[in-house]
Amino acid sequence: MVLNRPLQNRVAPDAQIHAVKDRGTFMGNRGGRIHDPNTRQLLKRDWASKRWICCVTDFKNRQREVMGHSYTELFFLDEVTALTAGHRPCFECRRKDALAFQSAFQKAHILKTSPSADDMDTILHAERLNGKAKRLHTLRTDELPDGAMVLVDGAVYALRQGMLLAWSFGAYGIPKFTALPTTCEVLTPPSILKSLLNGYTPVWHPSAPNPTSRT
Repeated sequence: MVLNRPLQNRVAPDAQIHAVKDRGTFMGNRGGRIHDPNTRQLLKRDWASKRWICCVTDFKNRQREVMGHSYTELFFLDEVTALTAGHRPCFECRRKDALAFQSAFQKAHILKTSPSADDMDTILHAERLNGKAKRLHTLRTDELPDGAMVLVDGAVYALRQGMLLAWSFGAYGIPKFTALPTTCEVLTPPSILKSLLNGYTPVWHPSAPNPTSRT
């Protein structure tokens, strides 16, 4: 076992999993175990099922050995990062948020009935990846909601209230007000963008200007 090194369980907006010290404010998983519990290192696969979820880090005082014999715990800077990587709110530990996301997802897709978790996961999975790489979507920038993440000159930025916030594992950078081109490469899956446009409000990291009061 490799000792005194960060575990590889920190998710970037491009859905890649890294070994860094910054833990973030949310956790989640990709439908099961994708690591070797003996070495606590990732296997070759990046997901166990289509059920990619975003969870709180503390729920009913449950205690876990991270990257033990159960599912692989993953960590995100904030919910905006998790959504961009293709994760959705968990129905167990974040039920209120999961129901709000489900409602926004239903409106976004003009569905007559509420979509099940499997329904949403099937749609999201097709939008998450291009092979093993993150699927990028070229979209008009004037139609993007707060919480969308874009690539600008190879760097990742989150959009919020007309600002560009440089993303990192530990915090957002100083806001920029640089005008974006008419179209740009977007990391956030289209169905999540539509859900944001239809009323879902994600939780931002405290380093983001004017953070929401939701917890």
